[in-house]
Amino acid sequence: MTDTMRALVIDRTGDAGELHLAEVPAARRVIDEVLVRVVAAGVNPIDVKTRAGRGVSAELRFPAVLGFDFAGVIEATSHGAHPLQPGDHVYGMARVPRGGGSYAELVAATSLSVAPKPTSLDFVQAAAVPLAALTAWGAVVDTARVHDGQRMLVHAGAGGVGHFAVQFAAYFGATVTTTGSPRNAEFLRELGAHRVIDYTSERFDEVVGDQDVVIDLIGNVQDDTGTRSLDVLRPGGLIVNIPTASWPTMAADAEARGIRATGYSVVPDARTLAVISRLIDDGAVRVHVDRELPLEQGAEAHRLLEAGHVRGKVVLRVAPDPIPPVE
Repeated sequence: MTDTMRALVIDRTGDAGELHLAEVPAARRVIDEVLVRVVAAGVNPIDVKTRAGRGVSAELRFPAVLGFDFAGVIEATSHGAHPLQPGDHVYGMARVPRGGGSYAELVAATSLSVAPKPTSLDFVQAAAVPLAALTAWGAVVDTARVHDGQRMLVHAGAGGVGHFAVQFAAYFGATVTTTGSPRNAEFLRELGAHRVIDYTSERFDEVVGDQDVVIDLIGNVQDDTGTRSLDVLRPGGLIVNIPTASWPTMAADAEARGIRATGYSVVPDARTLAVISRLIDDGAVRVHVDRELPLEQGAEAHRLLEAGHVRGKVVLRVAPDPIPPVE
């Protein structure tokens, strides 16, 4: 093991140009953690918010390595009988800002947040899964308790979290309506959406109603999407809001309408990741990577997310795929 590693870092919060490559102390595992040599790292909106000075930026230590999602190869574990062993192909989530992120050659992560990589996915595709899929699962399955015949509206269904939320809801039998652009309409129908509302020409609150659940991936940061969502829910319906700080008055607004409301923060859970892996390998759930960029173009990846209209995920290539062992 070397003492340093290559990583994409920021020395202070600011615009995407603050991201730059640097040599930093190599990640080290402690206690129950595993050390993973990263092949690819997913890029998420929380990364962008944190880099800009929001998100979890208050807890960063500079130079800071961002990035939650990773796919790679186990380098070291806590003991010889550990279920994950050196050489295993895995994916999971880092613990930014409590530890270093995944925009680096090495990442240390608790073994409770790392699972074997789906065999049907390559490393880039796998790196697009953990945070987005776990967020969607937590909102749709654990919180909304999706079930057959449930009426569910998913905002921004073509995005990172959204494209998983649509699929999980449809898989478990919900009648899924989603908002999206015309270019994503067919993509969303292929994912299982029963109805796609073109937000460029229709106001969703004028064409849909009596929903049991709204999965709100926008909030009130654009066109009062959160508040307007209350109008499409049945009495006693549920709105699950994902983006942090996107709707400060949500609880009071919902209570005044007789609507249940909750936020949701992702829980890195290897057991749930293992379930999601089975759905992916069985072909029930698909992963869409909009763009793969090399690590040194991390700033461009952040700009793409800030510009919006990313279908699925943007992923950073950190290292070449490992050479498969000789049979």
